[in-house]
Amino acid sequence: MFGLGVIVNSLAVVIASLAALLLKNFIQRLIKKETIENISNTVMAGLALCVIYMGMSGALECKHPIVCIVSMVVGGIIGEALNIDRALNKFGEKLEAKFNKNNNEQVTIAQGFVSASLLFCVGAMAVVGSLNSGLFGDNNILYAKSALDGIVSFLFALTMGIGVLLAAAAVFVYEGAIALCSFLLKGLLATSVITEMNAVGSLLIMALGINIILKSDIKVANLLPAMFIPIIFGVFGVI
Repeated sequence: MFGLGVIVNSLAVVIASLAALLLKNFIQRLIKKETIENISNTVMAGLALCVIYMGMSGALECKHPIVCIVSMVVGGIIGEALNIDRALNKFGEKLEAKFNKNNNEQVTIAQGFVSASLLFCVGAMAVVGSLNSGLFGDNNILYAKSALDGIVSFLFALTMGIGVLLAAAAVFVYEGAIALCSFLLKGLLATSVITEMNAVGSLLIMALGINIILKSDIKVANLLPAMFIPIIFGVFGVI
């Protein structure tokens, strides 16, 4: 169902944040911080394996391997030329600096909101998941992202407070806008083009899972343009 993943992702942030706020004192008395971090790391690793599996499943739908290869090469060159990864990081740093000048409560809320919003929205999983939701009605990537965001929201809310909960609004607007735009453009793209876009996007999802579980540093953001290269092949009738 179109857009359902966006709703689930937003609710996951809300529910996890609320749970953390309600249980904060109890958890801090009952469980050591190190134990919470160990549990989080283990669960995140398990979810990362699921993300890799989903990416692999989608990538296997590729009908024209050469299209995926060329898309990755050309998209990577464009992404590196634009340095999307650096631009996103600098944007986040500017926002962090803006909201972290003082130490009053209002700034703490803003910092939690900005930090969580950037983490949940600025990434290939949000983009690819939203595109899949709009183009195919496939919400599986956003469901997996919901699980990841839920864990992070819980941990963030324990230390940053209610600002993390408010980030759910940013998630809903950002992912919803991408899903809606892709849904409206769906009729303009051939099925073969959408299939290859999905395959390339699935490879990016695999990269995200690898980054999480191996703590590697694949600049997935710089590969985002690769998702749109199959459209060029479609325009020239190659696929």
